Amino acid sequence: MMDRKAAAKRHALLVEDDDGLLRALQLFLHWRGFDVRSYATLAPALDGCLSNPIDVLVADYRLPDGKGVDVLRRLRAHGWRGRSVLITGASIAELRRDAATTGFDTILEKPLYQLALLAAIGS
Repeated sequence: MMDRKAAAKRHALLVEDDDGLLRALQLFLHWRGFDVRSYATLAPALDGCLSNPIDVLVADYRLPDGKGVDVLRRLRAHGWRGRSVLITGASIAELRRDAATTGFDTILEKPLYQLALLAAIGS
């Protein structure tokens, strides 16, 4: 029999290429009760984003092999409607257009503040 805590666990998909920030966000989300799958580049995130449940997406805008908005595009194309947060080191007009067109709920600029991330993911 599955215990209540395991059944209530939420799932986060994290895509961030900065190793230090990736690890910090993994730990932070884990401490908040999330099962976290994380990727440092776009290609494996796109390959794996549909294979497991996702409640929250946190994605960096600029990745070594593309843009984090592409993960949300893939998820939305398959009917996903969870919370989504785009993180960035520089807020520029192109980024804001991409985020709005794709349907991100929130854009957060680095450095990230824990309370802002909690509000964005609805925790």
